[in-house]
Amino acid sequence: MSLPTLLKKYFPLYLKGMAMGAADVVPGVSGGTIAFISGIYQELIDSIHQINFGLWKVWKQDGLAACWKQANGNFLFFLVAGIATSILSLAKLITYLLHHHAVLLWSFFFGLILASIWMIYQQTNRWKWQEMLAFLASTFFAFYLTILEPTTSPDSYGFIFLSGFIAIIAMILPGISGAFILLLLGSYEVIIGSLGSLTPLIKAQDWEGLAVVISKLAVFGIGAIIGLKAFSGVLHWMFAHYKNITLVVLTGFMVGSLNKIWPWKQVISTRINSKGEEVPFLEKSILPNHYEGDPQIFGAILCILIGFLAIFMLEKLAKQMPKSA
Repeated sequence: MSLPTLLKKYFPLYLKGMAMGAADVVPGVSGGTIAFISGIYQELIDSIHQINFGLWKVWKQDGLAACWKQANGNFLFFLVAGIATSILSLAKLITYLLHHHAVLLWSFFFGLILASIWMIYQQTNRWKWQEMLAFLASTFFAFYLTILEPTTSPDSYGFIFLSGFIAIIAMILPGISGAFILLLLGSYEVIIGSLGSLTPLIKAQDWEGLAVVISKLAVFGIGAIIGLKAFSGVLHWMFAHYKNITLVVLTGFMVGSLNKIWPWKQVISTRINSKGEEVPFLEKSILPNHYEGDPQIFGAILCILIGFLAIFMLEKLAKQMPKSA
């Protein structure tokens, strides 16, 4: 396959990776949700599950090309490239929107999740008492996570490794935000701050500071890789043997997470971030008429509708996109 043909075929996948990366840096939105609504979730889980020591045997016997194909290398490469591009380039934009247009941004995300819940529900079969119990339990669990009070920010290497291990599991689960899990653990600012300091440290030629930052990100990445591989096997097995109840649980996760992305919040307490700025620490959902400031109800409703419709457009594009190879 020629390079132009390869790029044309996989560019939509690259864009989906960018959407996943953008979602993963926002506390409250899951990259797994984006993967699910864009039609690549199960292929992602299956592809990660395929990465094991058996690939080394295929490489030795049949060569690199056969190994790459069995690992679904093109799919993973373009998806990961999109995620990395987004995390490194769009994090500042999303941070800006969260600071200056929070109600409208959260409204857009709220519309995304509402439509996603409907689409996942449509894929489930008839609900029995087991499904209802699983739905209620997963909804309560996800809701409970949204009201937990975040901890302070430990930055020891052992804790950073554990944070990567736990957060990546949340990142691939629709409805549970890996960034929010990092916030709960107290590691969010350590990781986001490390990512944001890479370019300034390089420009300042502060190689000692850069080495510290890279070491932290490397430890986090190792934890994430191990957690991703371990949990992808569980998800692969769940989809293979209990697909319906797995979809029901994922639906519950997303319903419970709606509290976190409700556009109108009341700040209960604040904290000082690494830049010396006062930012919200603990918030609770309130009705628009109780919101301090302009609730932007018309704009919020419009953004919810745009987010809702965007999901169906993504689904349509996903169906038209050729299967990866």
